[in-house]
Amino acid sequence: MSRISKEEVKHVAHLARLAITEDEADKFTKQLDDIITYAEQLNELDTEGVEPTTHVLDLKNVLRKDEPKKWIKKEDALKNAPDQKDGQFKVPSVLE
Repeated sequence: MSRISKEEVKHVAHLARLAITEDEADKFTKQLDDIITYAEQLNELDTEGVEPTTHVLDLKNVLRKDEPKKWIKKEDALKNAPDQKDGQFKVPSVLE
């Protein structure tokens, strides 16, 4: 018994604005049914006591700690600026 119908595949294709042929609808129906069957097999596993994961690798933040530090003066930062106005860098407008 198929868990997804050909009409459902065509409906989803229509919603996604995809034009599919009858052969493609048959092919996708079979492929999606196989995927659903596999997902149902996974539901049979005993996951009691298994901690959920969001990623297969243990990710860690590798950025340095954000701490304030002494910085250069505004005048020194603007010293070599090609163009400046009112103590700020002046750049060409990017808006039309």
